[in-house]
Amino acid sequence: MYMPSFTRLWILFIPLNTAVWLLFILSAAYSIYIFFDIDSRSHSVSDTLINFVFNLVIIWVIYSVIAYISGKLFKKFKDF
Repeated sequence: MYMPSFTRLWILFIPLNTAVWLLFILSAAYSIYIFFDIDSRSHSVSDTLINFVFNLVIIWVIYSVIAYISGKLFKKFKDF
């Protein structure tokens, strides 16, 4: 039996099982790591925020694509 991994709330994907929560926590931890890495190399607040937001968008898009594909696979295989 297949269970959905995510539920969608507007543009956010909320994790529903343990493995997906782990993915969410890892992506959040990686975002924090990226922030401190960028902050240690930049000389101003604007340098830090511009680079961090760019990286955060990339991480969010990858997470959303994984959630979207997972949802499509669940809908495809839930009848089996």
